[in-house]
Amino acid sequence: MSDDIMKFDEDDAVNFIRETLPKSVSEKYSDDEILYVIDTIWDWYEKNGYLSLDTEVTDDGLLDEEQLVAYVRKEIRNDKEIMMDPDDVGLIVKGELQYEESIDNSF
Repeated sequence: MSDDIMKFDEDDAVNFIRETLPKSVSEKYSDDEILYVIDTIWDWYEKNGYLSLDTEVTDDGLLDEEQLVAYVRKEIRNDKEIMMDPDDVGLIVKGELQYEESIDNSF
């Protein structure tokens, strides 16, 4: 995953995620709110060892998407400034994971 960090671009990620979302969902959230979800995803990666240089995470099956979505939803519930529909959070997380996959496949 460390190569992904070098290729990852937040602006590109936000634009990519917006393209994966239904228009009605995309229009509800600012770029900053989507970036909050992205940052929370990367916090989860760090807490679960996905960013460790000595961890070899090569099998997509190792990432528990449901656990990731649950973590992001919990963090948003605990943050009193961000209000997001839990279903929308799942869509944004899926869009971010698709973005990561797209940058993986582009090199």
